[in-house]
Amino acid sequence: MATFIMLTRLSHEAMQSPRSLENLSHQIAEHVRRECPHVHWQANYVILGPADYLDIFTAPDNATATKVATIIRTFGHATTEIWAATEWKQFVKLIRELPPSLVASS
Repeated sequence: MATFIMLTRLSHEAMQSPRSLENLSHQIAEHVRRECPHVHWQANYVILGPADYLDIFTAPDNATATKVATIIRTFGHATTEIWAATEWKQFVKLIRELPPSLVASS
């Protein structure tokens, strides 16, 4: 499974009241579970800055991650930014499998 990091910013229409945010979150989560059963949420954060939320999840592929972002955009009146992520241990393993540099050092 691939790991994805998603930043979400809600529109003003979505933020009618604090309670509406909790209800919206529940509705989106149910919709994602139903439409993308192979997605697993790793962490969810409310953040300060240009985005409102940061989510970390795993999905089988880019298409599924795109589907998650699209559901949130349409259902949650939001904009999303999504990045594929590689865990450090996996990255180290990957670079150890690469051939040595072909550029001669000076």
